Amino acid sequence: MKKFTILVLVLSVFLSCDTIRVSSDYNQNVNFSNLKTYAFSKQGIDQVKINDLDKKRILKAIDVELYNKGFRKSSIEPDFVINFFTKTNEKVNYYPSTNYYGSMIQSPYAGIGHYTGSWYLNSFKYNEGVLFIDVVDNKKNELVWQGIGKGYIYSDLPEKKGEKISAMVGKILLQFPPSNN
Repeated sequence: MKKFTILVLVLSVFLSCDTIRVSSDYNQNVNFSNLKTYAFSKQGIDQVKINDLDKKRILKAIDVELYNKGFRKSSIEPDFVINFFTKTNEKVNYYPSTNYYGSMIQSPYAGIGHYTGSWYLNSFKYNEGVLFIDVVDNKKNELVWQGIGKGYIYSDLPEKKGEKISAMVGKILLQFPPSNN
């Protein structure tokens, strides 16, 4: 039973690294149903401190999500402008472990034999990626919506990395436009 409990704890720690947590905030005075067309902020996106391959993956994922929501890309007076930026946070996860070099002792409370091992905490460090997606009203030049996604997206395989980025963008943009408008 102890081994099963340890396995469940370790798996939950590792699986928690693969989850994407999202949140959003918006200006409640904006009528989002009036927004139909968008463009990307070239100046803002050029300043993002990630490689060009990942920028393209994020831009493509945003394009796909917005297209599926009925928005259209326009270079002539778009209703809103999209910008994004990234950040990384170093995280540390701890999980319990035991040394399996304990000894069996005779105990009146534990029946025939009782295992005496020691418990300790293992840890591992990883980088959590944070993606901010901003929606700026083009006419007023003010932020009207922001979505934030946090998760572990590293992968050695480009197609897996693209899938994880698309999943993060999709989960963030599930909250856009806000539903209570």
